[in-house]
Amino acid sequence: MAKTNTSEAIEALAAEIGENIYIDISKWHLYLREAHLHTTVAERVYPLLTNNRLDESQVIKILEDIPVQLGGGKRQVALIDLLPKSCQVNLMDLLEEYQRNL
Repeated sequence: MAKTNTSEAIEALAAEIGENIYIDISKWHLYLREAHLHTTVAERVYPLLTNNRLDESQVIKILEDIPVQLGGGKRQVALIDLLPKSCQVNLMDLLEEYQRNL
């Protein structure tokens, strides 16, 4: 039962992230749900939320550790390098709000 609740919570968080956070490539906004990155981000940050250990530096580290393949895999770039600063701020706000509602 707890596993289902956790899965549902991660899915809900992933949906929020996917709808609100985007990568910027040449002023083109690709939302994380469209890039299929929203679930990966949610799964990695969720333990921070449930353990009350949400910290911006840890979230940045997580984003640095998520590779985004470009050009069919010819290059990899860290997700953090593709997020505009405003999306980083929005992500932290979203995560803080989500944690308050847990």
